[in-house]
Amino acid sequence: MKHLTFLFFLLSVSVQAQFQVSGIVRDENTKKPLPFATITGTSFSTVTDVDGKFLLQNENQINSFTISYIGYAPKTIAVTGNKKYYDLLLVPKAEHLDEIQLTSNENPANGIISKAIKNKKKNDPQQKLLSFQFKSYNKLIVSANPDSIDGSIDSVFVERYTGREFKNVDSTNYKFKKIIDRQHLFQTEKVSQFQFNGKKLKETILGTKMAGFRNPIYEIIAFNLQSFSVYDSKYELFETKYNSPIAPDAFKDYRFKILDTVKLDNRDTYMIYFKPKKKRKSSGLEGIVYIDKENYAIAKAIMRIRGVLDISATHEFEYLKGMDIWFPTQKEFKIVKGKNDDDIRILGGTIKFEGDLDNNNTHRKKDASDFTYLLSKSYNFGKELNTPVKIRHDAIAIEIKDDAVKKDEAFWNSFRKDSLDSRSERTYFALDSIAQKERLEKKLRLGRKILNGYVPIGPIDMDLRYLLSYNNYEGFRVGLGGITNEKFSNKYRLDGYTAYGTKDGDFKYSIGGAVRVGIFSNSWIGGGYTDDVREIASTSFAIDKRVFKIYDPRPINLSTFYNHKTWRGYIETKILPKTESIWQLTHSRIEPKFNYIYMVDGKSYTNYDMTTAMVSLQWNPFSDYMQTPTGKLEIEKRYPKFTFQFTQSLPKVFENDFAFSKIDVRAEYEKRYLNGQRTALLMEAGYALGDVPISHLYNTSPNSLTKEKLIERITIAGKNSFETMYFNEFFSSKYVMFQLKHGFKRVTVFKGIKPSLVLVSRMAWGDMDKPEQHIGLNYKTLRDGYFESGIELNQIYKAFGLSGFYRYGPNQLARFEDNLSIKLTVILNLGL
Repeated sequence: MKHLTFLFFLLSVSVQAQFQVSGIVRDENTKKPLPFATITGTSFSTVTDVDGKFLLQNENQINSFTISYIGYAPKTIAVTGNKKYYDLLLVPKAEHLDEIQLTSNENPANGIISKAIKNKKKNDPQQKLLSFQFKSYNKLIVSANPDSIDGSIDSVFVERYTGREFKNVDSTNYKFKKIIDRQHLFQTEKVSQFQFNGKKLKETILGTKMAGFRNPIYEIIAFNLQSFSVYDSKYELFETKYNSPIAPDAFKDYRFKILDTVKLDNRDTYMIYFKPKKKRKSSGLEGIVYIDKENYAIAKAIMRIRGVLDISATHEFEYLKGMDIWFPTQKEFKIVKGKNDDDIRILGGTIKFEGDLDNNNTHRKKDASDFTYLLSKSYNFGKELNTPVKIRHDAIAIEIKDDAVKKDEAFWNSFRKDSLDSRSERTYFALDSIAQKERLEKKLRLGRKILNGYVPIGPIDMDLRYLLSYNNYEGFRVGLGGITNEKFSNKYRLDGYTAYGTKDGDFKYSIGGAVRVGIFSNSWIGGGYTDDVREIASTSFAIDKRVFKIYDPRPINLSTFYNHKTWRGYIETKILPKTESIWQLTHSRIEPKFNYIYMVDGKSYTNYDMTTAMVSLQWNPFSDYMQTPTGKLEIEKRYPKFTFQFTQSLPKVFENDFAFSKIDVRAEYEKRYLNGQRTALLMEAGYALGDVPISHLYNTSPNSLTKEKLIERITIAGKNSFETMYFNEFFSSKYVMFQLKHGFKRVTVFKGIKPSLVLVSRMAWGDMDKPEQHIGLNYKTLRDGYFESGIELNQIYKAFGLSGFYRYGPNQLARFEDNLSIKLTVILNLGL
């Protein structure tokens, strides 16, 4: 959804045809719309959408067009005068065939689809061909048709007890129409080379141009608007995967019906309509596939989803006779506003949607933004089939050449299918001028920094994490910190912070620096020194990305910390495919800030030195990555994800006191459903071997206070913490933890009250080796297991909600209320 938000952010900041007509095609008897009726004219051919609606656009006058639909008498319409809208009724033929319910023996469409599924291997270019490569030109615009907008200036009245009273003049539609009559709202172009070597498919972007930006927004380039191949079992439409109408189990989800037989590329094809069996709009795709009568390949496909947004994707092919294969020639993707009863607020602005016709007797007046659409078209050319293809960096899905943003007009004119029309030319000029005047790139950069917890001040990004926090040991912690940014250097960076605890009365600080040694791998070599405190037995992975939170609730209740004075040297890199890793050496002087003695071989330690080597690695085997001139981005986050960390002490190095090893692993999985639900699984495990003080063991993230009354234990819930486990209640030298969360779609109870129900279960097992070594803390082990389950009602009102958890199993407490935990939940969605 972050990409959806970003697209409409662009809408708020635009295929012109000189002639157009629109209308709807319906059954004369039932008055029901006829989806995907064929419309043909002298120089064009198209189909109605799933609602029977159509829009014909042409550079020249359309004098007539013909509507045809299987089982109905065709009708030719003469376009006369200034009539722009046609309500057309088709008469059923006597031999009209009703749709027959699904059984492969009775419905002829099912037999055709079955053969298309059976022949996928010999028809899919990525399975039949040894290799291929081609270039592709893509143009994406956000625009509207000025002829659809009422550009009148309205008077706005408000209802008073004395009657209607004039308030002001609304010229929004007038101004909007005036703008889009001259230009689009947004526009970007790119030229890519696609390469397939029999295993991997890679897109290399040779040129890219984005209106209003000297350097493009890479996230927009990475949008996966529609699947590359229509033969994928899971078809992706606007970054959501749906079961394909030609997947092996397609009959489980879809109904099929033959609409017509048409010629494409001088070959006969079946035009087959498909729709989901389930009536929910989010249950699957709807559209048509054109199936070749001889080889049962897909000759054309239209995929569509209707909801808050109306999204459609078209794939077109050409038939290569010598190879008996249909090869892709062009794609089109379009988003228009769908139907929804509520307005949607995005980035502080309201986008209005027309209410559903079936549920509302009245309609609000359409706003100009109702006619806004996004349109992306790609044209393929210069194909080479079954010739040797060598792909560099094939673990990268998209690579942007360093000079892609520097291409001149001669380059673009050589690849554009048609020269830019006047609206497109003015779009570049107007948006570039506006962006420069409004300093748009600077504002966008500032917004990104703030969302990640930084405020740029010249060459330094001030880190908001260090400004203010609270815990039971330090009290209020106030500080200042930051890191140098690209204005300082793209090759070198410095970072540091200082903080003061009002309760412990101590200053803490850190300082460090690094040098970049590889752009493609984003490799840095660095070092630093830190004097700070840290929660005892806390589990952390060094590779975890920095997360900014306006609030961090769990540390508020912490009281047991240790001080560490640490020298650190490290290498961080993404050189291994689909991984990020940190390799580091550290030497630390540890001083526990609680009553604790560690006994090893008859010797007691209240302070100790630790010298360790550590590697921390995250592996995302199913994610896709983009290589940009400034580094590597994870553009498609897919699960499962795996994190591994190994720490080894180095005996006799810098006065190291203990010999030990630690292994930590984590696995994450998340599945999002079409109906808005989501399931998330988390597994963490750790094993410490050798002599390890309790400060560096495991506590499995407790988050409950040792208070007598339930109401006194009400605090703010953590993300993955045990809400009924008391602080310092359990410690382990080896453990495994599982968490299962299932979130349901938000439900509107009252206006403004839309809670999200989440069911949560957590469990952990663990044990402590050599418990006699740890003196000063009373604790239990997780040998018998720990279990809790609960319910979260998140975002009951805005970001705030409630949760309740119950502790059960072998570690259940005697008093019923001691096993209960009630917490406040706070969920703030700040990211794009």
